[in-house]
Amino acid sequence: MDEVNGVVPPYVAGVGFGGNVPRVPPYVAGAGVGFGGNVPRVSTEDWRFHATEFAKGVAELSVEFGKGCRDVVKQSILRDDSFVVRNFSGPCKSVSTKLKFLNEYLPEDRDPMHSWSVISVVFAVVIAVLIVTSESDAPIPMIQKLHIYPPNATRILLPDGRHLAYQEQGVSSERARFTLVASHSFLSSRLAGIPGIKGSLLQEFGVRLVTYDLPGFGESDPHPGRTLESSAMDMLYLSYAVHITDMFWVVGHSGGSLHTWAALKYIPDRIAGAFMVAPLLNPYEPSMNKVERRRAWDKWTSKRKLMYFLARKFPVLLPYFYRRSFLSGNLDQIDKWLALSLGKRDNGIIEELRYQEFWKRDLGEAVRQGNVKPFVEEAVLQVSNWGFSISDLNVQKKHQGKGIIFWLKSLYKRPPQELTGFLGPIHIWQGLEDRVVPPSMSEYVQRVLPGAMVHKLLYEGHFTYFYFCDECHRQMLTTVFGNPLGPLPMPVKVDPIPMTDDTNDETEETGINSYSDNNSDITSL
Repeated sequence: MDEVNGVVPPYVAGVGFGGNVPRVPPYVAGAGVGFGGNVPRVSTEDWRFHATEFAKGVAELSVEFGKGCRDVVKQSILRDDSFVVRNFSGPCKSVSTKLKFLNEYLPEDRDPMHSWSVISVVFAVVIAVLIVTSESDAPIPMIQKLHIYPPNATRILLPDGRHLAYQEQGVSSERARFTLVASHSFLSSRLAGIPGIKGSLLQEFGVRLVTYDLPGFGESDPHPGRTLESSAMDMLYLSYAVHITDMFWVVGHSGGSLHTWAALKYIPDRIAGAFMVAPLLNPYEPSMNKVERRRAWDKWTSKRKLMYFLARKFPVLLPYFYRRSFLSGNLDQIDKWLALSLGKRDNGIIEELRYQEFWKRDLGEAVRQGNVKPFVEEAVLQVSNWGFSISDLNVQKKHQGKGIIFWLKSLYKRPPQELTGFLGPIHIWQGLEDRVVPPSMSEYVQRVLPGAMVHKLLYEGHFTYFYFCDECHRQMLTTVFGNPLGPLPMPVKVDPIPMTDDTNDETEETGINSYSDNNSDITSL
């Protein structure tokens, strides 16, 4: 009766064969041929047939792979003479003996080893699901958006047509005893400078502080072919534009120290000295020994190591990460975006309200243009060949030349000895708890640049000695400049005396009388 409705029963009795013939599966080609039933036919070229066969093959391979892994484990790990069995078999047996009473709750046909392993896995999965569910019930914090303020920077026009934005703090140019020019670090702007330094402290020491935006950051125009040498030239043009007539000091923190090193190399005649806090070096510097390089890389997180690797080998992939983090328009902490591993004191300072307010303002200014290229260029500069080595700044005698001609000239006239390198003082402050710029980098500088004065800070991190620390700022300025002497006195302007006819006559008469008195003998003669 089922055949009348077009349905093939599971077993069709006596249809041409005299017995019970099993039903033909629906996904077999030619199904129903010779049986007289309306069985759907599926060709061997149908995707369902191939999908079914592929699933069967994967299942069979998985089973065989599991058996192979089991055999490998039994033959290598679970042998009587293996390390695992010798050290853990005793504790496992004692635990199994104590938990043997639980086997009474299992069915008689179940192996306790297999059953309890399955129960343990299921229990772990249930705990994981409960944890995820409890976390999803927690309130989700609202995503803060970056606020970008209207442009308000003072800008200068560079010789190549670009504009450079800068900011001034402290005393005026006429009254400045010392002038500092500070370059900011990665993901920062001219607003950083020396974060939190008080204007009263700058007035006390007579210091003028000038900070500027790197090309493409803040309100400075991008540079199409930026290098460390071009960065030093930008600093030189800035000094002329803001009327820095004397030599000036350069300041750098973390990644901003790249441009401080460049100034010492390319414009040493304009630099009076330098002081840096946790200066970052190229982690691929070939002159580093293995111990220094290993101690530096061991301090960084896996993501930060990945960022350095991509910046060196595949910089085209960096925009993907940058657009998903600080260029997304959202606000988050600096340690998450830069994959930093901070110590306890550094974590404490970035949680403070004054740092949070500063971070919002500084970050919004840094990403004002929304262009990812300047950040990629800065990241590549950190890990690429600088064009010079730190050891090049070491003071040494200039090579005078070789050959018989030079020897003959030296017999008659010995040329004066010239010195190369940077002749001014270099001060470095390095926190020993710093995990962003490891202390091994400053130790490398001290090894290749013996003239540099490295001040090691026992309990300081990456931010604690430079950000919002009044006492630290005073210590740095005192170390570099000595006791505060205040700003220079204002220059007195003398107005010219107007010359009239009476004055001219009186002056001439006075001059004649003076001449007669001084030459009385000549007059009498």
